[in-house]
Amino acid sequence: MDKHLTQRDYHALSEFRHQIRRFLRFSERAARNAGLEPRQHQLLLALKGLPPEARPRIGELAERLQIQHHSAVELVNRLEAGGLVRRHRSTLDRREVLLELTPRGEKILRELSWDHRTELLNQGPQLLDMLEHLLNGIKAPGNKRRK
Repeated sequence: MDKHLTQRDYHALSEFRHQIRRFLRFSERAARNAGLEPRQHQLLLALKGLPPEARPRIGELAERLQIQHHSAVELVNRLEAGGLVRRHRSTLDRREVLLELTPRGEKILRELSWDHRTELLNQGPQLLDMLEHLLNGIKAPGNKRRK
């Protein structure tokens, strides 16, 4: 496998990483301005954005956030204490504990998500340009460069 990278490749990777970091920094600030820690915001978003077939359980959210189960439990505890999520027993299996956003949690998440959409509209074109440049430059074994 040819591991040759050009200066343009390094520049594109660096710039893409920079654009992602700028968006994440915006997101972290927005969460804190809303009175949340960034991971709390991420959990709220993961909960609201679960695929329809997924069950809103702590284990599922831990997987979506790529964190340990006990860390997800702590996040849920804090969000529940703040009135943003609630636990309830499944009607199908009373042993199963499911999570849902409270109206207050929905409101905060909606406001944060609107701000994030606006930021992506502003910053998205640069992110897309860098991603496109990176993908166009990638050679898969046996494939020609993407056009």
